[in-house]
Amino acid sequence: WVIRCSEEYLLPIYERIHPPVILTFALLCLAVLVFSEFTGYRYVSDWFVTHRGPLDSVRTYLTMFTYVLGHASIEHFAGNMMLLLLVGPVVEEKYGSKNTLIIILVTAFLTAAANMAVTANGLIGCSGVVFAFIILCSMTSFKRGEIPVTMILVVVLYLGQEILAGVLTADNVSQMAHILGGIAGAAFGFFLEGGRRR
Repeated sequence: WVIRCSEEYLLPIYERIHPPVILTFALLCLAVLVFSEFTGYRYVSDWFVTHRGPLDSVRTYLTMFTYVLGHASIEHFAGNMMLLLLVGPVVEEKYGSKNTLIIILVTAFLTAAANMAVTANGLIGCSGVVFAFIILCSMTSFKRGEIPVTMILVVVLYLGQEILAGVLTADNVSQMAHILGGIAGAAFGFFLEGGRRR
């Protein structure tokens, strides 16, 4: 009965929401933020931060995905959401909801795995996913055999800035997550666009 009702009533409503994956992702991030604010961020480090942990622990693998839902502060959340809601709908409109969800999950996993391999520091927030979307958004004019000028400019401005920041400053921002997210976005862009033109 529940499945039939969800198919008859809830699924059609969800399908009319555009873009469904980006909006759902943003609402989940908001829900985690509200929960974090009410609990004084007590559970954030346990469930919404990915860091090097025991390989026989389910939590280690779970947080490789859930960390993108968590944010360290309202300001952190607002900065990521502003960019996500700006570029995310363009990506989902062009590549579809299924591919958008795959991009989020794969980028989250790869960034978390690389972070664990390189540093013991924790990672929180969806900025890696946002950077993937920024690069993907810049590839909307991609044509076979060509690299869009917009993508080159975005790579130089955004990723170049992150590389310099990683070398010159010692802050709590994970430039590596931004760089890996950008690389993942470029890889997805070339793969998806190449598949469209076969």
